[in-house]
Amino acid sequence: MRREELVDLNAFMTVAEEQNFTRAAARLGTSQSAISHTIRRLEARLGVRLLTRTTRNVAPTEAGERLLSTLRPALDSIGAELASLGELRERPAGNIRITTSEHAATTVLWPALKKLLPEYPEINVELVTDSSLTDIVSERFDAGVRLGEALAKEMVAVRIGPELRMAIVGSPAYFSANPAPISPQDLAAHRCINLRMLSGGGLYAWELEKDARELRVRVDGQLAFNNTNMIVRAAVDGFGLGFVMEDHVAEHVADGRLVRVLEDWCPPFAGYHLYYPSRRQPSAAFSVLVDALRHRD
Repeated sequence: MRREELVDLNAFMTVAEEQNFTRAAARLGTSQSAISHTIRRLEARLGVRLLTRTTRNVAPTEAGERLLSTLRPALDSIGAELASLGELRERPAGNIRITTSEHAATTVLWPALKKLLPEYPEINVELVTDSSLTDIVSERFDAGVRLGEALAKEMVAVRIGPELRMAIVGSPAYFSANPAPISPQDLAAHRCINLRMLSGGGLYAWELEKDARELRVRVDGQLAFNNTNMIVRAAVDGFGLGFVMEDHVAEHVADGRLVRVLEDWCPPFAGYHLYYPSRRQPSAAFSVLVDALRHRD
């Protein structure tokens, strides 16, 4: 069926319901002459008269009644489907891809997502854990998660987590054989467990700060990992000092399996932010996700 045929049929049904060309024209937002022309065109195409016209009103003929009996439920069904599509447009739905670190995925994203997604079953989220600095535009991600201090200026950034702290830790067994460091310079005399960076492949320099004095300390040791969990395990087993996120070792410190040192050189810093291109027009689904992740003090 062509578009103009649907227009003609709708005009016919409106005239039949209003029983008046003037009222039907006003309802459809057109002129009386235009709607009269439409009905004549429809009758000519079908080869039957659909309406009888008197000086007072307009009524369907027998053929018109038969057409109306088929037309009304069909157009009602189309109207209902159009309404449902409108509801779908307003209801958040769609796919969202986010690149993130494993730590951010575990501590920030998943706690929020497990509350949000049951309320919005038509939102699908894909988390890709990667510690490297991914180009979200070229890799076709909707957003990324990064520490606030590492965000590009052309990105919109939304804070999604609290401030974070690093911790330098070692086991009681390690400290029974090695005096605890008093200053960052003392780390040179200790076995430290290095982190191999996925982006660039270099070893991470421990970033320390106290009283506005910032240091980047290169450490040495027998072990290097590209996985924080392995650094924590090696530290618990007495293989040296580890430098990791505070929450990675909070339970180990609380139960005495690890001991913190140089805590005054590990101040809080900007936590995780969700970032996306400033030119992006957020979808309803993306806006719902951002609101759910937004950190509130």
